[in-house]
This record gives sequence, C-alpha cells and structure tokens, in this order.
Amino acid sequence: MTALLQAPETVPVVEPPRRRWNRVDTLVVLCYLLAAFVIYAGLWVNLGSGYLYNSAQDQNMWEWFFQVTAHAVWHWENPLGSTLQNYPDGVNLMANTAMLGLGIPLSPITLLFGPTATWAIALTGGLAATSAGWYWVFSRHLVRSRLGAAIGGAFCGFAPAMISHGNAHPNFAVLVLLPFIVLRLIKLAQGERPVRDGIFLGLLLAYQVFLGEEPLLITMLGFVVFAIAYVASRPREAVKMVRPMVIGLAVGGVLALVLTIYPLWWQFFGPQSYKTLEHGSVGNDTAAFTRFATESIAGQADAAADVSMNRTEENAFFGWPLVVFMVVLTIWLWRNVVARSIAISMFVLAWLSLGLTMVVAHDDTGIPGPWALLAKLPLFDSLLESRLAMACIPAVGALLAIATDRIFQVAPSFRDKQLPLRWLWLGVLVAVLLPVAPTPLETISRPATPAFFTDGTWAQYVATGSVVAVPLPSPGDARALNWQNRANSGFPLADGYFVGPNGPNDKRGRYGAVERPTASLLNDVRDSGNVPEITDKQRAQLVADLRYWHADVMVLAPVTNQQALQSTVELLLRTPARYVDGVWLWDVRSLTAQ
Repeated sequence: MTALLQAPETVPVVEPPRRRWNRVDTLVVLCYLLAAFVIYAGLWVNLGSGYLYNSAQDQNMWEWFFQVTAHAVWHWENPLGSTLQNYPDGVNLMANTAMLGLGIPLSPITLLFGPTATWAIALTGGLAATSAGWYWVFSRHLVRSRLGAAIGGAFCGFAPAMISHGNAHPNFAVLVLLPFIVLRLIKLAQGERPVRDGIFLGLLLAYQVFLGEEPLLITMLGFVVFAIAYVASRPREAVKMVRPMVIGLAVGGVLALVLTIYPLWWQFFGPQSYKTLEHGSVGNDTAAFTRFATESIAGQADAAADVSMNRTEENAFFGWPLVVFMVVLTIWLWRNVVARSIAISMFVLAWLSLGLTMVVAHDDTGIPGPWALLAKLPLFDSLLESRLAMACIPAVGALLAIATDRIFQVAPSFRDKQLPLRWLWLGVLVAVLLPVAPTPLETISRPATPAFFTDGTWAQYVATGSVVAVPLPSPGDARALNWQNRANSGFPLADGYFVGPNGPNDKRGRYGAVERPTASLLNDVRDSGNVPEITDKQRAQLVADLRYWHADVMVLAPVTNQQALQSTVELLLRTPARYVDGVWLWDVRSLTAQ
C-alpha cells in the first residue's frame, strides 16, 4: 500500500522484456472476436437479407463499394473510379470511403458470397482486430500486466463511439493499423533503427490511406499533441530525438508518397473529384461526453439523440462515471511523463471536438475553442470536428492499462485477504466501464429484391444505357444500389449515394448527385404522395434528363407513395407502366436513341 501512495514517477512505465505469444494472448484475442460476433449476431444469422437498422442507407452504400471493387478486380478495371453509379459521370472511389485496402483483398469473398458477407467480416473483424492491435502494443511496449493491456485494448475496440460507427462506417471500425503507426513513431523517437522504422512507417501509412484517411488524420493530430506535451516535459531528451525522427519521417514520408501518389492525385484531381466537403458547425455538446450512447448498457436513445447528429455519429458518450474516473487517474498519474502526456492529448482532443464555440446542453456559451485555428485548413475543412473525440479512445485505453499495471505491481496477488486490492480495483473498473459496455446492434430484414433484378429480366431492357429507378437513388433512399449488386453489377444506375462535386465547375463536395429537374419532381411526389399537374415543359425536361442519363428503362419497385409515383411517370411519358417480375417499368430506349 505504501508503494501505491508514492508518486507514480517512482514506479515508471518501463517497456517490458520481449514477450512471446502464449495462451493468454490467444484467449484475449478470442474474447475480442467473440464479443464482436455477439454485437453483430443478428447480421451473421441472416446474411441473405440482414440489415443494420441504425445504418440508415449506409449499408447499401458500403455494400456497393465492396461489390464494385470486386467487379473491378474480376474484370481488370480501374478500382479508383466507376460509372456503375451516377451514370454517365461516375463516382471517384478514392474520394469516397471505399476502403480499397479491404475491398480488394476481400474481393474473392464478395464474389463468392456477396457484399453483405464482406460487410459483416469488415465490421466484426474490424472491432476485434482494433482491440487486438492496441492490446499487442500495450502488452509489449507499455505495461507488464496482460490483464491491464487486455482491458485497455478492449476499450479501444469497443468504446461507445466505435460501436456507433460500427453501425455504418467500417472505415472507423477497422483501425488495426493505427496502434502500429503510433508505435513506429515512438520507435523513431527512440532512435534505434530510424531507416528501418521509417520504412515500416511508410508502408503502414500507405496502407492506412486505403483503409481510411480521416481516422489517420485524427490519430496524427492526437499524436502531435502527445508529442508536444512530452517534449515540454523532457526537452533534453527531445533534442536527441530530432535526428532519428527527421531521418525516419523522411524515409517513411517518401515511401508512403511513392506508393500513394497516383491514387491521391486521382482523389483530389481526377474525374468527379472535389476540394472540400462542408458540414457546418458539428462540434460535440459537452453533454455528449457525460451521457451514455444508444447502444450501451446504460444507454438512453432519446438522451443520446438529443446531443448527436445521428445514431452513427455518437462520437463521445464516455458516460459521467468514466469521465470522473479519467480526471482522478490523470491527477494520480500526473507525475509520470508518459501518462501525463497521454492525458493532456486526451483533454486537448476532447476540447477540440467541441467545435468553434463551447455548447453546454444546447446552450451556446460563446466561449471560443481552439478548433477555429484548424477549421479552415486543407483536409481539416472536410473533417467532422465531433469525431476528434475518438482520439480520446486510445488515450483512455492506455491510462486504464497503466493504472491497472500500477495496482497489480503493488498488489502482486489476488489472494491478499487483508486488503484485496486487485479485486477492489477490478470492481471499480466494472462499475465505471459496465455502463458503457456495448449491446448487440439491432438488425432487421430488408425488403426482398424484385425478381426483375435477381432473375436477370433486366437484361431484356438494358442495352448499353442505364437504369433509372423511380424515385432515383439518393442518400435518403439507396435501395437501388442493392438491386444492382444482386444483378452482379450488370447495369449502371443514374444518380446514387456517394460523395462528389457540386457541379462541373463547382468543386465543393456534396452527398449524392446534383439533382436534375426530373429527379427533384419524383422526390417531391414520393415525399408528398400528391400527383402534380404535368406540363409539356416537364415532359420535355424528362426527355432531356433521360438522354443525359443515357437511360434504357425506368423502373418502379414497391415504395412509399408508389401509386402517386406511377401515375406521375405515366403522365410524363403519356405511356402506361408494364408490370414485369415485381416492378412497373417503362422502356424509354425509343426516346433516348437520338
């Protein structure tokens, strides 16, 4: 007990001796994998039609990314772009979150078992692998206690924000490379083998670009804050770190650039590229840190929705017990330079995530935040600042691991009857972490795909043009992307759900295609259920739009206000619909052949 009360600096964090993989490590990883399977159990038992309820339309979009990537691999096409969506302009896949680093190696799975299987593997494997990655780094380079490392790793993979993004964003679930990128940066600072470590860093950075650039940017920002805090505490040590860091960063940066320069050129300057994606002010409300996420044991959906953009953007939600606990741990571990630097980065990134001004339970205090210094910089101008709170997750995991290691050094046995310190500590951890522990994600069955697409009937109506779904696919209704997947990407779609430019001469980003007049008209009918008065001007506009889309057929599947949509298209074309294999259709090739 006396040692526990000493300044933590007297019990420093020491890199433990090199450890071999053993049964404990295997058990830890299997526990992570089991937990991930439980979270996605509803999806795994229904890979045919399972759909994550809180993903909105994102599952349709992501499955399309995986499907179109596999299609490109199979047909030896350029995987950086595709015209299967938003025909004829196409989609810049590098400028979207297509995760080519996952979609390409998993393309055989996609081709054999369908994109839903790839989607399930990405999400399940992502959470488990992220936990395992941080566990490896913690247990080999931060603490002696494997249990402490396992607890820290579990939080890194299954924190509330990870589960929230796990509904719809595999680019924020598959973060397994980030702990090893951080480790390589630290290795560079230690200066043992800067060239070798620089090569490893360059390879990791290059691959992470194809998994997710935004998580990489957030992680690097968090590491920079950590590094500044450490250097401020140990300036003499920092001087020795400059040379190996410069060498390693130069080697790694050049290697990463060589490997990614063409894809990055395509992303920022290629077809359908854009410069920035504006989201407005989307900082975290301070209440988001102390409340519980929707899909956590103590979660309250209404309270979470009150201070978040949607179910997939619950980026803080650590819960008040954990927030208080982190303050206590920070005070206790303050004398330790590593723990102090981690804690500083945690609080600074939390502050940055509040946005331009601090908002407390919807009350804008007007107090400016440091985000204003970064908000308009390139890359940062497209970042959702509330996501910066996700950089706090590995910091929390590391502090949990360090604190557990401290306790276990002081109390070396679970059999101490006088003061069962280990058991008391584990009880505290359960009390703090159980409320934010995840619950299984809600899974529903999506509507069956019409036989028109699954049976190949579409091929009788599509020659070289596109399919125009009624209403056209958009971020609000992307079902048509799934129909195209079920038809093995046999036809292109007009419009869709993706991120692209706001127009030919407007490089601001937007979600979905630039709406043409006919698309806007059909969306209005779907939303209102009212059949409008149709004019000759609208009929002429429809023909112009169909020619723009190179349309071969218009297809209406069962949808809200279906009868109103059917009547509207019949009035526009002055032609009744034909019912074929579960859809109403209009063959428009005679209108677009000119």
